[in-house]
Amino acid sequence: MKRKSTNMKSARPAMSPLLRALTYNRTAREPMIDAMLLRCYVALDAFHRGHGSHALFMALCRHMLVAEELCQLGHAPDDENDITLAHEALVELDARHSAEGAWTLDEGEHARLCTALAVLAAQLQDATLEHIAEAEARMVTQSLVAANMRSGVGTQAVSSVG
Repeated sequence: MKRKSTNMKSARPAMSPLLRALTYNRTAREPMIDAMLLRCYVALDAFHRGHGSHALFMALCRHMLVAEELCQLGHAPDDENDITLAHEALVELDARHSAEGAWTLDEGEHARLCTALAVLAAQLQDATLEHIAEAEARMVTQSLVAANMRSGVGTQAVSSVG
């Protein structure tokens, strides 16, 4: 009689036990979370003091997109409006830079970004590394799609189909 073996691979986790333990271990996550938040607060302080730059602007934008994605993954979804208000503050900052050449925040924009960074900090404390990585991957995907649309790559494919 033939014995059929069942494939146990599908039942096993995709990650090694060590990596899986690290994704749930708060102490292993702290340095990464601290570094992310430190970058955000350094950028915010630089803009508040009038010493911002395009690189710092992009860093804040990326982190706000990660916060938005974490909301979509169920981390502080009730605070999504605070993230939207921070996006608006960044748009205003970019417009001011385009018009005046200055990377500075007014008090209202600074307050909105502080609130959003507090939300991001809470999200990062709550989320698993897996969710943080997923949010970052979604942010990168959205950024690439937006860049392609700005460059016309996405519209060329659509117009050639129709």
